[in-house]
Amino acid sequence: MSQDITVEEWLDEKDKYVTMDVRSPLEFSESAIPHSINIPIFSNEERAEIGTLYKQVGANAAKWRAMEVVAPKIPHLMKKIKEIEESGKKPLIYCWRGGMRSGSVAQFATFSGLHVYRLKGGYRAYRKKSLELIPDLLPGKAVILHGMTGTGKTQILQNLKKLGFPVLDLEQMANHKGSLFGAIDGRKPHNQKTFDGLLFEELLSLQNSHYVIMEGESKRIGHAVQPDSLLALRDNALHIYVSGSEEARIQRIYAEYVQPNKNNQEFKENVRSALQYVRKRMKSSEWCHIIFKALEENNFMKLVELLMRDYYDPQYLHKEDIYISKSEKVVSDNINIATDEVINILKSHHLIGETDIHSVKS
Repeated sequence: MSQDITVEEWLDEKDKYVTMDVRSPLEFSESAIPHSINIPIFSNEERAEIGTLYKQVGANAAKWRAMEVVAPKIPHLMKKIKEIEESGKKPLIYCWRGGMRSGSVAQFATFSGLHVYRLKGGYRAYRKKSLELIPDLLPGKAVILHGMTGTGKTQILQNLKKLGFPVLDLEQMANHKGSLFGAIDGRKPHNQKTFDGLLFEELLSLQNSHYVIMEGESKRIGHAVQPDSLLALRDNALHIYVSGSEEARIQRIYAEYVQPNKNNQEFKENVRSALQYVRKRMKSSEWCHIIFKALEENNFMKLVELLMRDYYDPQYLHKEDIYISKSEKVVSDNINIATDEVINILKSHHLIGETDIHSVKS
């Protein structure tokens, strides 16, 4: 038996379901409900073929070809659904807009004696509802970490999250690092739909918190843009400025980005390509000569120092200087000590009590 449910009904008992996306792998990779399982009824090529048939020949020809493609896959699809049902979870099937693809799978499941649910409106309905709810899920208060590149803001956030504090790691949601090395370490930035979905899911998990901790980011993070409602939290936020010695910052950037990749020739070529972008924004031809010489000599420590001091730091000061003077201050040469200092600041601003600290640290 199959049963259609709305996005709102699903959200009320979300933990009881496993969402199963029956769209093609390409569609799934471009936009999906976070934590979904992809059980595609068409491959990317099959979907393109059937779409072409629909446009050039007609609906009946496309439906017939779809039947031929799907028929051999039915046992595999039903086995996947059966595994979810036997795990004690409820299989929730969806496609783009809750149409023929999810409907067909739901019918096959019913014929197989399985009990499945189908999301009304599909992924499109989920996205619409999530965008509507994000402003309402945001708490009234934000704690924002500022600081130049290499000061370990992300590591502090990760420590706080492990301790149970309400953290929004926006860079992780965007799959983006705001530095030259972060852009060339092979990661593929998330698109807007994926970013929005991850933000929505994280806010759902934090909706019992009266504040949230995050890093100060520009409106655009990689390929994604923050919602205006999230940016508005800056106006009444508790700002914390994280600083560190030049030596500690260089070592941290080197260890995170260069050390794992320094013997990879592709990494070096990616650095060279990225430096061409930097060259266009630096007025000194001598500086450009020095940094490209450091690259040719594999002197990445020198390269990191030049980029940090002469390229990233001036950009940061230009954008974030407004927050420095009104921020609490933390030194991050030791990340664990810096994390404790942030916790003490939260306590001093009455965001957490003594009992909260003990329960979190335990």
